[in-house]
Amino acid sequence: MIEKLRLTTRIVSDQDEALVFYTEKLGLKKAADETFGPDDQRWVTVAAEKDDTAEIVLEPIDWFEGEEADRRSAVIGEQPALAFTVDDCQATYETLCERGVEFTSEPTEQPYGIEAIATDLYGNGIVLVEHPSEAAR
Repeated sequence: MIEKLRLTTRIVSDQDEALVFYTEKLGLKKAADETFGPDDQRWVTVAAEKDDTAEIVLEPIDWFEGEEADRRSAVIGEQPALAFTVDDCQATYETLCERGVEFTSEPTEQPYGIEAIATDLYGNGIVLVEHPSEAAR
């Protein structure tokens, strides 16, 4: 049976600019940066600093040609949001704002915790959620 999510993909126009955004602005760590395949394509992944069990593959459209490249290019900025757990939503929001991350929603109390919504450099959603502590439940 399925045990856990290992990888998810974020289609990007440029791996280098995406890597800078996800590491230097968002604060994730680079988990992999290797060449592979006959064309020396670059396998670049990022992960949360405290939990690298799930990585985000920064997949460039130049891995593909023709209609497949066009199809993938069309979803840049239209991909499902990535949701991250944070320990302090307000502090994370303030830090990321200082780093130039754009937000569409400030930290807001929700039934499941405190949530803020940002966008990556292409406009894809990034959801930050601070869950209530176990003691408060």
